[in-house]
Amino acid sequence: MRLTDSAQICGRLRIWVRKNGELVERFDEHNLIVDGAKISMAHLAGGDIGSRSISKVAFGTNGTAPAASDVAITEPYEKDVDSVEYPQDGQVTFHFSLGSSEANGKQIREFGLLCADGTLFARRIRSEALAKEQDITIDGEWTIAF
Repeated sequence: MRLTDSAQICGRLRIWVRKNGELVERFDEHNLIVDGAKISMAHLAGGDIGSRSISKVAFGTNGTAPAASDVAITEPYEKDVDSVEYPQDGQVTFHFSLGSSEANGKQIREFGLLCADGTLFARRIRSEALAKEQDITIDGEWTIAF
């Protein structure tokens, strides 16, 4: 049996890049919700909540276009999300940051939302690599809407 609904899950990633504290780039685009999200949401709905919640953001190096079958971020630097909020019914926003002492030397091309068990939930790439150095900080928010 195949069930359908007119509403789809979607995501939006917003990033602010600062160099020496000065805003140098804004990034605001939709992202791909990957197949792992369906698995995690089914388990959450069924009461299997252990390790299924989104808890981390990952910064990686792969610039290959996202596909629904993606399961991992390449060469990830992972960190816990800073906070979670619910801006509207049916939405959740994950706030995150990358400080001046984190992931230095990494050529960041991709971003991922990860569940606590490591399941990739969403993925987005940049068209050009961001050379992360000590003078660069990143603040971001990733909103998922149902």
